[in-house]
Amino acid sequence: MDIDPETIEVAIEVDASGLRCPEPLMLVRNKMMDMQSGEVIKVVATDPSTSWDFPNFCKFLKHEMVLSKTDGTPFLYWIRKK
Repeated sequence: MDIDPETIEVAIEVDASGLRCPEPLMLVRNKMMDMQSGEVIKVVATDPSTSWDFPNFCKFLKHEMVLSKTDGTPFLYWIRKK
């Protein structure tokens, strides 16, 4: 089942374009501290390392990777806070 990104309710959008590892991950981590459980953050990034950093971040902290688009830049991620 494909998820339409337009149907995802986003609480916060973060543009991490141009930032290099570990900056995108730290930026998202800090923003998520102020979010409520169940809210979604949308991340726009250009660093290729985010394609493994964000899935591992979600797995380790039990957040849900709702959707990711990594077939070209910018990379897009929708992450639901646990």
